[in-house]
Amino acid sequence: MSARGNILVADDDAAIRTVLNQALSRMGHDVRVTSNAATLWRWVAAGEGDLVITDVVMPDENAFDMLPRIKKARPELPVIVMSAQNTFMTAIRASETGAYEYLPKPFDLTELLSIVNRALAEPRRPKVDHRHDDQPDSMPLVGRSAAMQDIYRMLARMMQTDLTVMITGESGTGKELVARALHEYGRRRNGPFVAINMAAIPRDLIESELFGHEKGAFTGAQNRSTGRFEQAEGGTLFLDEIGDMPMEAQTRLLRVLQQGEYTTVGGRTPIKTDVRIVAATNKDLRALISQGLFREDLFYRLNVVPLRLPALRERAEDIPDLVRHFFKQGVNEGLQTKRISAGGIELMKRYPWPGNVRELENLVRRLAALYPQDEISAEIIEGELKTGEQQVVPGGNLIPDDLSVGQAVEHFLQRYFAMFAGELPPPGLYQRILAEVEYPLVLASMTATRGNQIKAAELLGLNRNTLRKKIRELGVNVYKASRAG
Repeated sequence: MSARGNILVADDDAAIRTVLNQALSRMGHDVRVTSNAATLWRWVAAGEGDLVITDVVMPDENAFDMLPRIKKARPELPVIVMSAQNTFMTAIRASETGAYEYLPKPFDLTELLSIVNRALAEPRRPKVDHRHDDQPDSMPLVGRSAAMQDIYRMLARMMQTDLTVMITGESGTGKELVARALHEYGRRRNGPFVAINMAAIPRDLIESELFGHEKGAFTGAQNRSTGRFEQAEGGTLFLDEIGDMPMEAQTRLLRVLQQGEYTTVGGRTPIKTDVRIVAATNKDLRALISQGLFREDLFYRLNVVPLRLPALRERAEDIPDLVRHFFKQGVNEGLQTKRISAGGIELMKRYPWPGNVRELENLVRRLAALYPQDEISAEIIEGELKTGEQQVVPGGNLIPDDLSVGQAVEHFLQRYFAMFAGELPPPGLYQRILAEVEYPLVLASMTATRGNQIKAAELLGLNRNTLRKKIRELGVNVYKASRAG
């Protein structure tokens, strides 16, 4: 039998108060309900209640402002918070202010009752307040769907731990974004966040990239080089596309996870390390294990906390929020503010999005750069999505492959102006040209250098970090590029 208790409920919605009062009373609990924070605080301060269920936004006070007082006065009292503001930051604030659990509205009554039973049955232990005054205000993750709510709540639980997390999901679902959120809102946030993409580095250089190398360790090693583990000391190391890691490097990584130390390539002295590992892949690691391409023992070391990111087609209801978010980002980068018609949004919800959120982001940027109208029509969206379905490479329609760079630019401009039959084209010529030529330029450079980002950056005259950012923004498949070269 579940433990019975005295439960305090605070919500300004009379219907919710009635539903909770009836459901909890039927379970044998004593229930007191109120519509305001002041009454709730009076009950708590008087020592009443074994459990609190409260809405975040109430007429007289925000629950997040009241929670620190509750935790100070009665640190053992579990508080379940509910909110219709179903964002990542809401889940984070609930965790930081010491809430026992966070539930988005509309909530599942069965789930809430299960949480109530668990909270009442657990020993009374104070929750730690993990707030930081310098906590970032930005919104790293966007979406209010049930799938994203599950992600938010899982992340909120993982923020103050050092558990190894394995993020899975299709390409473009935002795996690195989630890894960064784990770092930037966690207790290692003052340390470095270092990312390495296994698919973007030649296989014979991965061990050196990870662990560093000594002078003379191999041909071309003219100086000692630090590896990503050393660079990430005290912070988080994000191992992207872990399924592409060679077996030799897997063995060395397993030792790090087992013993907390490593040796540089060509070195003999073990080096202690203190980093949190977050790995990610869009591959089926269990299938790779059965094929002998991935170590089973390493998989279980990495898969301590599995976190699957849903494909965009699985959370199509988040598309309007994502579109607004990306348009807002575009304004910050000098693009014009836009909106998409209701018909256009419906078309976007039905589109399968093989490139997921990254594909959506690139489309929104393109719309902001290329179309002068404030509202993007359904007809424009339909045309853009058809282009996406045909997988037309940007620039492929306007720049023939057999032209020199100068001829290509001239040909592009002639075709571009001809599209408007003598009239001046809409503003944003620079962004238009950039959108058409940047992707094939970066792809061609990566292909020519067989996926070597250092050489590709030199070829383009870019900083290596700038090239990495371009690769992420444009969705360039560095793995295919390295194999095609």
